[in-house]
Amino acid sequence: MHQAGLNIRKSLFGAEVVEKRMQAAGEFGAPLQKMINQYAYGEIWGRDALPRKTRSLLVLAMMCAANRPHELRIHLRGALANGCTQDEIREVLLQVAIYCGIPASLDAHNIAMEVFAEAK
Repeated sequence: MHQAGLNIRKSLFGAEVVEKRMQAAGEFGAPLQKMINQYAYGEIWGRDALPRKTRSLLVLAMMCAANRPHELRIHLRGALANGCTQDEIREVLLQVAIYCGIPASLDAHNIAMEVFAEAK
C-alpha cells in the first residue's frame, strides 16, 4: 500500500513536489510521510468506489472546513490534475460558504484564483 500510495500521490502532485515534501520532513517527519503515503493515498485514494476527481472535490471542501489554506492550495493543484474544472471547484467553494461560512469560502476563492493563475 505504501508504494501504491506514493505512486498515486506523485500522479496527483508531481514526483518532484512529493519528493521535495518528503525530503523536507527529514528523519523526524519520515514516519508521518510513510503514513500519508500508505493510508491517505494507498488505502483511501487507492479505493475504486469514488473517482479521483470526486475525491479531490471532497478534499477541497474538507480543507476549507478545517481552515487548512496550505493544504487547500496543494489539493487545488491536485484537483486540476485530476480533471476538475474551475467551474466545479467554484461550486464546491460556494457550497462551503453555506455550510462552513462566507469567510472560509472567501479565503478559498482567493487561494483558488492564485492557483488558477499559476496553472496558466
